[in-house]
Amino acid sequence: MKLSVIIPTYQEEDTIGPLLKHLQQHVSTGTELIVADGGSSDATRCIAEEHGVRVLTCARKGRARQMNTGAAASTGDILYFLHADTYPPPDFEQQLMVAVKQGYGSGCFRLRFDLSHWFLSLNAWFTRFDVDAVRFGDQSLFVRRDIFEQVGGFDERLLLLEDQEVVGRLRKLARFIVLPQQVVTSARKYKQVGVYRLQAGYFLIYGLYRLGASQQRLVRVYKWLL
Repeated sequence: MKLSVIIPTYQEEDTIGPLLKHLQQHVSTGTELIVADGGSSDATRCIAEEHGVRVLTCARKGRARQMNTGAAASTGDILYFLHADTYPPPDFEQQLMVAVKQGYGSGCFRLRFDLSHWFLSLNAWFTRFDVDAVRFGDQSLFVRRDIFEQVGGFDERLLLLEDQEVVGRLRKLARFIVLPQQVVTSARKYKQVGVYRLQAGYFLIYGLYRLGASQQRLVRVYKWLL
């Protein structure tokens, strides 16, 4: 089985280089690394190209659209969607392969933040549970290509919560697993906005989403937070 790692980016010149270096140190020969960029005006694409990975440029930014573009261009049997500020464990590729061989169609890792804060530690602790309400895109997502194609990929109408939404559809076709190791993700937004303010905002956005609020309204709330 071949693995394709797909990384959506937008203005990630500070994060993409170190992440690609980390990945290239730990993946097998033949593993495909794809950066799907949403039109960055900084050095994101140049840095990615310097690392020798495949770089795709989408006409418009939008994480769902970018990840679908990367998936369509990939050749792997297993797709692994990863944020540019999130580091998987060194043996992540082996863990994904084992999970697929055990019959799981998709899954993610538990989460850990790179900032020591009791509330973020509590937040991360909840990611061990196999409940959609605590599925975050920062946890990364792997999925068999055939299942991803059957569900039609990410819903490009969604501007927020696209990762969480697709998991619900993936579960209907095959078993989902939360792998026991952790990815380490940046707490940069929490540092910028404030831990409690941002987390309260995330709770509000999720609640509005569950109540059927439009994506435009969710985006307005998100921009208000930042």
